[in-house]
Amino acid sequence: MADPSTYRPKAGEIPAEPGVYKFRDAVGRVIYVGKAKSLRQRLSSYFQNPAGLHPRTFQMVTTAASVEWTVVATEVESLTLEYAWIKEFDPRFNVKYRDDKSYPYLAVTMGETIPRAQVMRGAKKPGTRYFGPYSHAWAIRETVDLLLRVFPIRSCSAGVYRRAEQSGRPCLLGYIDKCAAPCVGRISPEDHRDLAEQFCDFMAGATGPYTRRLEAEMREASAELDFERAARLRDDLAALTKVVEKNAVVFSDGTSADIFAMAADDLEASVQVFHVREGRVRGQRGWVTERVEDASEAELVEILLLQVYGDAPAGDRDATPKEILVPTEPTDHAELERFLTAKRGAKVRIRTPQRGDKRALAETVRRNADHALALHKTRRAGDLTARSQALADLQEHLDLDTSPLRIECYDVSHTGGTNQVASMVVFEDGLPRKGEYRRFNIRGADGEGARDDTEAMAEVITRRFRHYLRDHSGSPARSDGSWVLTEEEEAAARASESAATGGEPDAPGEAASSTGTEAAGPGRARRFAYPPNLVVVDGGRPQVAAAARALDELGITDVALVGLAKRLEEVWLLDDDYPVVLPRTAPGLYLLQRLRDEAHRFAITHHRKRRSTGMTRSELDAVPGLGPARQRALLAAFGSVRALRRATPEELAAVTGIGPALAQAIVVALHSGPSAPPS
Repeated sequence: MADPSTYRPKAGEIPAEPGVYKFRDAVGRVIYVGKAKSLRQRLSSYFQNPAGLHPRTFQMVTTAASVEWTVVATEVESLTLEYAWIKEFDPRFNVKYRDDKSYPYLAVTMGETIPRAQVMRGAKKPGTRYFGPYSHAWAIRETVDLLLRVFPIRSCSAGVYRRAEQSGRPCLLGYIDKCAAPCVGRISPEDHRDLAEQFCDFMAGATGPYTRRLEAEMREASAELDFERAARLRDDLAALTKVVEKNAVVFSDGTSADIFAMAADDLEASVQVFHVREGRVRGQRGWVTERVEDASEAELVEILLLQVYGDAPAGDRDATPKEILVPTEPTDHAELERFLTAKRGAKVRIRTPQRGDKRALAETVRRNADHALALHKTRRAGDLTARSQALADLQEHLDLDTSPLRIECYDVSHTGGTNQVASMVVFEDGLPRKGEYRRFNIRGADGEGARDDTEAMAEVITRRFRHYLRDHSGSPARSDGSWVLTEEEEAAARASESAATGGEPDAPGEAASSTGTEAAGPGRARRFAYPPNLVVVDGGRPQVAAAARALDELGITDVALVGLAKRLEEVWLLDDDYPVVLPRTAPGLYLLQRLRDEAHRFAITHHRKRRSTGMTRSELDAVPGLGPARQRALLAAFGSVRALRRATPEELAAVTGIGPALAQAIVVALHSGPSAPPS
């Protein structure tokens, strides 16, 4: 725990102008970003008597090791810079609103040549128009199914569209007139885009022109005694009417607004918003946040609006409405209005409704927020309690100085000593951080792999912490400089990087590299920048001893190390003759098991990928002059070794980089190897 007085700036050094400030921890990570009308007044408040600070503020200033600031010209500039830095550094002590679930949107990909209507979740993409969010994906599909009667735009996937193009036959939707079938040329791309624009206009609230047009066409067909066409238009009109009725009218004046409400306690806050467009509720969305800052409700509202509209496309008047109704006016009300007005390209008003229909709807939104907070606390109470208890358990049973907020677990995987790989998984605050997972290909002292699991474990620990030391080589963590790499170690680290290879992520958000070399901006983490509080290795006493030797050779003495053996789930410490046996129902043991199982899953997935790649290319490896790049070119052209075996030398020579002589050598190798067909 740091003493704030050790890094407190002198009062005369802090300017009185508006600006943005950053608190950093001991390893340089940005842990809090804030703004102030007067930097001197705001920063001085953090260094008062600790007894007068809010508990969360006290935790932040004692975690920090330095503070810095940037002066700006206006308060609007400070608002913009604060938002940009929070997005860039993701500080742990800033409030972050998280969706309480993943909401689906009805999206129309207007950026494509042939726009497509579909259900989308996650981050919004440029060139795509979004409508919603909806509470359920089936509600979107039902809406689209109704609208395709009148606006038969493409709704099929890219694969279905390509197959229809190649075969010259539309899919089922084309046959039942729910798609204009641009894939087979029934409609030109330009006319299909016009149809998609009409679809978007209708979803944006311009329903009147289309319903009136259908009514007029229906009457005209009836007058001409074309009753079949009149019946079809009647059904189309009924479909549009049903879609319109799904969004009940709440305001007769065509109001377009976002209505926010908040329910909060001392620890968490729940937010709900109703999106009202053209007088109708078009969607609903919710967030939940832990109140890690000592923030008032007005400050929480300001942070919320910045996070909701900060990434909205400039000039998109649907994403940023002209009216935003909030339960409490934000702290910097005027500056925030100017910020959002610049985003929208037109005037934006932020206000609190006091009476009338808008006040009544705001009460409805607030009841939803109350219910969402109660439901969230019911679902999360057990999980939050278990995580806290698990970390406390480990601190107690392993005799750690502090709670192990960051834990790294390592596992080695191979088949009979071949294709050796290892994994590193990271848990922070008891939760997996998949973006910081790493894979390693084991090389061994001679480049042919490690002799056993202990040597492999020592190599992985050495490589991981060598990168960490290299990242901090300019700032020794020890007064005697023991954490600074020697010239020989720097050369070994660079050789390690150049030889290391990593697979592709096996799941979104899981990193795959075994190097840590990207350039990092100020406060931005490099790949191995942060040390763990606890290292867990999969195995017993031998694996722990091997990892300890690697740490000792690097001069690292303040990282706790344990091993988890599979047989009896006992925990091995370095200097103990007997393992620590945690109670079978202990939350700490459950957390260690989760770590070990996740590390094993991550390692075995990479091992299987590497093994399958090696098996696929083993016959090609024997061909002189056929390196990895040419092997990839051949497999890309023919698809498999079996297809290569059937190819003629002339067909092989047609591949880029394969000459006649090499093609002949490939044919000889593939027809004389152990998998060659009998003559």
